[in-house]
Amino acid sequence: MTDLPSVAIDVLVGDAPLSPADVVAVARHGAPVTISSAALERVAETRRVIDGLAADPRPHYGVSTGFGALATTFIAPDRRLQLQASLIRSHAAGTGAEVEREVVRALQLLRLQTLASGRTGVRPVVVETYAALLNAGITPVVREYGSLGCSGDLAPLAHIALATMGEGDVRNEGGELFSASDALAAAGIEPLTLVEKEGLALINGTDGMLGMLVLALHDLETLLLSADMAAAMSVESQLGTDAVFAADLMALRPQAGQALSAANLRSFLGDSPIVHSHKGPEDGRVQDAYSLRCSPQVHGAARDTMGYAASIAERELASVIDNPVITVDGRIESNGNFHGAPVAAVLDFLAISVADVASVSERRTDRALDPARSHGLPPFLADEVGVDSGLMIAQYAAAGIVSELKRLAVPASVDSIPSSAMQEDHVSMGWAAARKLRRAIDGLGRVIAIEILTGARALDLRAPLQAGPATGAVRDLVRTVVEGPGPDRFLSPDMEAVTALVQSGAIARIAKEHAND
Repeated sequence: MTDLPSVAIDVLVGDAPLSPADVVAVARHGAPVTISSAALERVAETRRVIDGLAADPRPHYGVSTGFGALATTFIAPDRRLQLQASLIRSHAAGTGAEVEREVVRALQLLRLQTLASGRTGVRPVVVETYAALLNAGITPVVREYGSLGCSGDLAPLAHIALATMGEGDVRNEGGELFSASDALAAAGIEPLTLVEKEGLALINGTDGMLGMLVLALHDLETLLLSADMAAAMSVESQLGTDAVFAADLMALRPQAGQALSAANLRSFLGDSPIVHSHKGPEDGRVQDAYSLRCSPQVHGAARDTMGYAASIAERELASVIDNPVITVDGRIESNGNFHGAPVAAVLDFLAISVADVASVSERRTDRALDPARSHGLPPFLADEVGVDSGLMIAQYAAAGIVSELKRLAVPASVDSIPSSAMQEDHVSMGWAAARKLRRAIDGLGRVIAIEILTGARALDLRAPLQAGPATGAVRDLVRTVVEGPGPDRFLSPDMEAVTALVQSGAIARIAKEHAND
């Protein structure tokens, strides 16, 4: 998804946890980063602890030993530089399509935040190099497959680390492909030669899955407001009632998300001439179908899921994920904090909610096209019934997407598979959960767009009755990119144009102007 860029203000790293807005600003809008001087001092202080351990003849995991199943193998001092380089090269084992630029930038930023914590044992130059890559717009090529989400996102993070060493491929700010060595040279960045502990510090983290969670939450906030607007257009154009959204009825079931969605629907429909045209005893219908009447319950459940997921993201943004980690009192300790279970679970939870919101949206679209249920609208909203098919196949597209979203709602986090000679015998699959959530969010935006396209045409067909101020404003926005009712035309461009309005946040901005008035 895209949204309109905000002014790129420097994001300070190292003094406090990053906010979700910081992540979106750097990942999506290219905001520059600055490392606090206090953070660099902490990093240098902790590095002195690692240097002392490196000189100790006794083995210390990550400093003078191998990794994973080879953790008991002592590595002599003269082989440790090779050990670090070999770790990164061997772990940069992603395959498949390239991951989106915004995801890679989020990955870079979140690893930088942990490195700047002073708990990982890297040198200040490593922190400065990660910041320099971000500020130069250098985006390492990261592949779709390779992470099991434990120990964190090893393969994706290794591709980032490889680029700081001047190896592998990267893309510049314009998206052109370069070798990392050429890109670093052009930007005046000296490639890193990693020393003890640094290889592990660069790859043990949940940064990829967390970055995708933060971006997903940002996008879903926009999409759920757009879904409320789409539902309002459907209720209005199908001659439904807004009475079921009354505040006192919502108070009988005090679910926070439901209350917010219902408030939105009340504000979108309250001044609608169409809704008021059939209020009163002359309206003989007892109640609307679930897909209309229960919109706040479905959309609200998704909002509450988002609230829980946001709390997990906030905790994770305040976390230091590495193994081993250097404690505040100077101990170096192995731990299991790199396991992605907390993030993976909410990524899967969100995919379920996305599928549910899309499902109810598609049902509202289908009702608008069926003359037996639309209360007077022409079949498929066609211009010349029998000759024209109207929006018949647009609903097919929505149904196909919803079917896929149901498959994407199957949890990844329960599908552990052992690795590393059974040392890593339970993994989170959080990266996979995040990847499928991104695809699901794209699908949800398209399903909502099809409902809005349908609702806009249905409102036009209710003339001379007029739409309300909120829904009418959305219908008018749609009309800037899509013509009104008429004979059949090439439909795909219309669907793509309205999808762009949804995904850019344009629909949500109109909704915000009318929400909770």
